[in-house]
Amino acid sequence: MQPTPPSVSRRLLFAVAVPLVLFFALTIGVLDRVFQRLQNDALRELLVEQVVGLVTSVDLSREGNLEVVMLDPEMRMELPGSGLYATVRDQDGKLIWSSASLAGTGLELGMRLPVGGTEFRYLVTRDGATVAALSRGLQWNYAPGTSKDLVFTAADTTEPQRRQLRRFRQQMAGWFGGLVLVLLATMAWMMRRALAPVRRLEQEIAAVEAGQAQQLGGAYPRELAGVTRGMNALLESERNRIARYRDTLGNLAHSLKTPLAVMRANPDSSSTRAEIDRMAQIVDHQLKRAAAGGGTTLGQASVPLLPLVADLRLTLLKVHARKDLRIDADIAPSLGFVGDTGDILELLGNLLDNACKWCRTCVAVSARVDPQRPLSRRLSIVVEDDGPGIAAPDRVRVIERGVRADEQVPGHGLGLAMVRETVALYGGQFSIDSSPALGGTRVELQLPGR
Repeated sequence: MQPTPPSVSRRLLFAVAVPLVLFFALTIGVLDRVFQRLQNDALRELLVEQVVGLVTSVDLSREGNLEVVMLDPEMRMELPGSGLYATVRDQDGKLIWSSASLAGTGLELGMRLPVGGTEFRYLVTRDGATVAALSRGLQWNYAPGTSKDLVFTAADTTEPQRRQLRRFRQQMAGWFGGLVLVLLATMAWMMRRALAPVRRLEQEIAAVEAGQAQQLGGAYPRELAGVTRGMNALLESERNRIARYRDTLGNLAHSLKTPLAVMRANPDSSSTRAEIDRMAQIVDHQLKRAAAGGGTTLGQASVPLLPLVADLRLTLLKVHARKDLRIDADIAPSLGFVGDTGDILELLGNLLDNACKWCRTCVAVSARVDPQRPLSRRLSIVVEDDGPGIAAPDRVRVIERGVRADEQVPGHGLGLAMVRETVALYGGQFSIDSSPALGGTRVELQLPGR
């Protein structure tokens, strides 16, 4: 059993969540670097102030020795391992003074440094604590015209900064994590709302497959409206095709009834062969009718009309060669029918054959496209003849199955009925009237075209 593929909502949410998480992770990384830099700058500024305070605290004793008297309200300089340290060395690196807090730390602060030089670095004490140390080489003037080169160093523990950085990272992780969850939840809700028509479409397709509905509903968004219209057209086409096969079988059974009765009554007569040929023609005609396109315009290319009419004209002139017949065609080469070639060929063949059968000498066929009409009725095809015409009371009756205007003329009364059904499958219109130009019958088809 194949696993169920992930839904579109899940795919979209994953596609959005991954870049979002990466963006926030990158943002956290950048903010962390900026915060660390600001911490380092602040710590360096603090050590600069400590060095300045150390310089101002150095003085000569009466014995000529250097002594340091620093203002240290917290007494951190006096407490061993307090985290605040200071030293004063000469230019050769000899220790002149160091704070009492430096005892036991193992730190070597303020080694050799030239006058005007500055050094900032991180050191580690014996117990693993990290301190930041700033050293400056200065020329200390302790009497007019008398100076001495000294290296002043101040160091402070980085533990407060580490705790501050840890809190900052925890807060960032909490805030950004919460923001990511809120955004993902919001996007999931929005995607669920946005994809609701897709889920509805899926449910309606399942209902159609289960036979619980005949077609898809309406009121879909613009992006899905074309899909649903096309699917409804396809479903309608398939239903019409099934109905068409059913009607064709009925027509075939009805048409074969009489020849079979003749053959059953006269099994050895000479008319049996003629009836067999007649049955073969009926079967061939109905099979072609059943195999026609079924009225669908979805995905159909435009079928040029003029070549079809030209071929039919030559064929009909041969079939009705006993008549002094003229077939006029007024069709632009650019006109085309949007649908199945077999359908339009059957429509034109039935109408032109009827017109040639009933006309005296002239048949005219014309076509035009009216872009103002709906697509299903944009192409207008008119077939006229100069025959006796069809009386107004018979114009509705002759398009029913098995009905003929003149029962004395051979036929099955199916031609115009098939024309009407095919036109209806395409959503077009079929009308019979009198021809004002030729005086006979005028038949107009309105079909999809361009």
